Amino acid sequence: MSTPEELRYTEEHEWVLAVDGGRARVGITEYAQDQLGDVVFVELPEVGARLDAGEPFGEIESTKSVSELFAPVDGEVVAANEAVVSSPELVNSDPYGEGWLVEVALDDAGAVDALLDAEAYQRVIDN
Repeated sequence: MSTPEELRYTEEHEWVLAVDGGRARVGITEYAQDQLGDVVFVELPEVGARLDAGEPFGEIESTKSVSELFAPVDGEVVAANEAVVSSPELVNSDPYGEGWLVEVALDDAGAVDALLDAEAYQRVIDN
């Protein structure tokens, strides 16, 4: 199971990548997509929507279940990955790349550093 070092993580199995200009890209981890099984539907917020850390911001549906997506950081959605809406299987095939979900303009750029690093997240999924 891949846990890229450059990402930060939540205990709810979202990953966050800090990108240029105080933005962060958000997705679900390889572990999460593996637990879900074949993803068949993704519901994302619209650009301009407000995210509050720890609160639901969308849904992901698989052949096994429907799960809420939880915001790992506070901020405003500046991009939603329409490719995963039309091709939800991207979440399974490339969760850390083409399967990203939203990009957020961060209220506090330091919030990303407060999330779990790869080693801490690995301990979460090993338990």
